[in-house]
Amino acid sequence: MLFAPSPPTRTGRLGSATASLLAMAVIDVAGYVAELKDHAVDHGFHVHDERHFVETYSLRQAWEVDLHPEEACNGPLDLHLALEVDPRVLLSFEDAVVGLPEGASPPDEFHFPLTFTWALPPLPHGPDLLHLAIDLAGVGGMDFPVEASAIDSYPSATDPAERRLTVIARQKVSLARVLAGEELLCEVFDHALEVSKYLLAAAPAWLGED
Repeated sequence: MLFAPSPPTRTGRLGSATASLLAMAVIDVAGYVAELKDHAVDHGFHVHDERHFVETYSLRQAWEVDLHPEEACNGPLDLHLALEVDPRVLLSFEDAVVGLPEGASPPDEFHFPLTFTWALPPLPHGPDLLHLAIDLAGVGGMDFPVEASAIDSYPSATDPAERRLTVIARQKVSLARVLAGEELLCEVFDHALEVSKYLLAAAPAWLGED
């Protein structure tokens, strides 16, 4: 995908809706991301960086936030939070809200994907993926499913494999709950912190530091 910081010039339904998306939307996505960062701090994380991208023609947006647990600002664990904003979903939600009778609540049918991605340095003694997946399922629980994947690389023909581990949790952000001021994701951040602590506790053995 190609991203650009400046607004697109394409006309039509999406192009002409730029002002609606950025200035007149029924929810303030940028403000919600700021609330998420503050809430992450309340749940034991430090915020290190933030990036915002806008795709040139489709107006798709992405907010990316780099986090670390309070006890791991110097590594080795990296945590990346990404919120993807589909303008069609935002416009559909706006139309649904505008058409509501006074005092009515919008249907909970509109969502943005929210992704947590954990990464560690190459692991000389990487974990067995099946055992790791079983352990992470217990840590995250039914409400916070976690996926684990790995790539094995060989620095040279005579070196043993080093495993690069990636752990991902996918959630959905309800626009109806954002509008009502209820989507602060307390339990989600609590689960994310537990997964972070599990990976931090296991990392020294995987890195050969024990």
